[in-house]
Amino acid sequence: MVIAKKFILEKPFNGEPTEDNFKLVEEEVAELKKGEILVEAIWLSVDPYIRPYSNHVSPGTTVMGTQIAKIIKSNNQDYKIGQIVFCSTGWRTLSVINPTTVKKDVMPTFYVLPDFGNLSPSLGLGVLGMPGNTALFGFLNICDPKPGETVVISAAAGAVGIHVGQIAKNLGCYVIGFAGSDHKVKWLKEVLKFDAAFNYKTKDVNAALLEAAPHGVDCYFDNVGGDFSSAVIYRMKNFGRVSVCGSISSYNTNPKNLPKVSMLQPAIVFKQLKIEGFIVSRWADKWQSGIERNLNLIKEGKLIYPEYIVQGFESLPQAFIGMLNGENLGKSLVKV
Repeated sequence: MVIAKKFILEKPFNGEPTEDNFKLVEEEVAELKKGEILVEAIWLSVDPYIRPYSNHVSPGTTVMGTQIAKIIKSNNQDYKIGQIVFCSTGWRTLSVINPTTVKKDVMPTFYVLPDFGNLSPSLGLGVLGMPGNTALFGFLNICDPKPGETVVISAAAGAVGIHVGQIAKNLGCYVIGFAGSDHKVKWLKEVLKFDAAFNYKTKDVNAALLEAAPHGVDCYFDNVGGDFSSAVIYRMKNFGRVSVCGSISSYNTNPKNLPKVSMLQPAIVFKQLKIEGFIVSRWADKWQSGIERNLNLIKEGKLIYPEYIVQGFESLPQAFIGMLNGENLGKSLVKV
């Protein structure tokens, strides 16, 4: 008998997640049918999207999420024991997968990890996975940045924000980042060489932008939403572009009682702004090419990819809660 551990959503979120929202349970793993494989989790990802998407699932459901896993048993001739794979099987230690039934018309949910050389397979959950493609495609395809333009990034010390900032710097943009601690601000300026960075908890966004971008902002990569983003949008130049990646400032808010923010239409109309939201699955057909492009940036020394690692499968809830509270610098991961 093979036993898997998994976390289920014990009860719906109400405001900020707590450990009481999760329950660790065990279940017996069924014998493999023809075409199936059994994988064992090595690395698990905790991501902001889990919070809002979990509003739409029932209690008792396995907590959603992605992982890097090793094939430990195979009843499929195309997949060998020992291969390392990416899969979207949620917060569980063992998973049975039939690769032939995986949907291929949406964001990839299963594939054999490409050869990263000497790099850690964990990067398949970060810079060489969904966050990396989010930054690459979401910034370049929507903001269309040009050398010399001013770029603002919120949540700039998170996995996506760090990546966007480096792409912008590599293009010759003037980059301004906002983060939630003095330590992160110092790191953005000293390590990534951002032109300016501010702690949004201690520095008013309007004052910061008047100081760092007195002539306005060309591109804004928005990870947070709320009044913070409204303030940035009112500081945009004519024909500015905004790529809306997320709204983490509202994720712990009741969806029926979202906070009111400043009216944006005057800024959008009179500055003739382009504001576009996206989900990275839009570029599912370019997924592997995005990974290759980011891998080349790493090989060229143009991309730093810090990881914030928490040890132990049982630590998943704490890692998730900590990530939402901004404890991580870079990609937040759990190592089994």
